[in-house]
Amino acid sequence: EVQLVESGGGLVQAGGSLRLSCAASGITFADYTIGWFRQAPGKEREGVSWISNGDGSTYYTDSVKGRFTISSDNAKKMVYLQMNSLKPEDTAVYYCAAEFKPGYPAIVVVTLKPDFDEYDYRGQGTQVTVSS
Repeated sequence: EVQLVESGGGLVQAGGSLRLSCAASGITFADYTIGWFRQAPGKEREGVSWISNGDGSTYYTDSVKGRFTISSDNAKKMVYLQMNSLKPEDTAVYYCAAEFKPGYPAIVVVTLKPDFDEYDYRGQGTQVTVSS
């Protein structure tokens, strides 16, 4: 059974940091691109950051560039999202999702599969709340 489980969310003040984790099981981790998505109240879900576990390439949406860093540990089948300089507008439920694309760079997967619902496997989310 494939599972993606997010953790690390919480309440933080503006300017603070959080590190989200996505634990994967049941997949050949290196064959997947993992994406982080978020959905704020009343808004559509949006992609935030992606990492290709095959070649290590990454991609970020403009609103988080320079503040968020995605990384992965293939041995542990974990993907992390380090979020610094958090803003109230970062408040959302954060989800991770996995797409089977062996050898594809992250930017290509983002282009082919921009939407969370299109991904092969999807987590249940973790809440991030940033207070002003």
